[in-house]
Amino acid sequence: MPKAAKLKQKISAVNIGIEEKDRAKIAQGLSHLLADTYTLYLRTHYFHWNVTGAQFRTLHLMFEEQYNELWMAVDAIAERIRTLGYPAPGTYREFAALTSIADIEGVPAAEDMVGLLVEGHEAVCRTARALLAPATKGEDESTADLVTQRLQIHEKTAWMLRSLLA
Repeated sequence: MPKAAKLKQKISAVNIGIEEKDRAKIAQGLSHLLADTYTLYLRTHYFHWNVTGAQFRTLHLMFEEQYNELWMAVDAIAERIRTLGYPAPGTYREFAALTSIADIEGVPAAEDMVGLLVEGHEAVCRTARALLAPATKGEDESTADLVTQRLQIHEKTAWMLRSLLA
């Protein structure tokens, strides 16, 4: 093998102190988290565009804040997958196969939008929480930190949205 090819092979191999089997399991969990986050991003942006009613301005602006935050999260999650040495999913087909968030049809009423977003954030929480054990087992503190931060955001957002329904 030529020297340049050996160097490229050595550089492309991931050796960050996390076993390959652990990296694979963590990357798979992150792929589910990415799919859920992207699906929730799409739903939130869709609701932002289509919300109507007495709470229009409040919800329109709130949804905008939320989809912007989700957009940044998608990038952080995908980059963590890449850091672990795996390709990040990025097609609608891949996301549809990986997400735990069911698709919706039509434009729900504003209050239903809020309820559907609560359900979406709670689904992301469950997906994220399931990733903590493999990250801890693999001694992947970076993923555990990312997941913990995502949990805090989704739990708080679900609480805030749920409060609108009281």
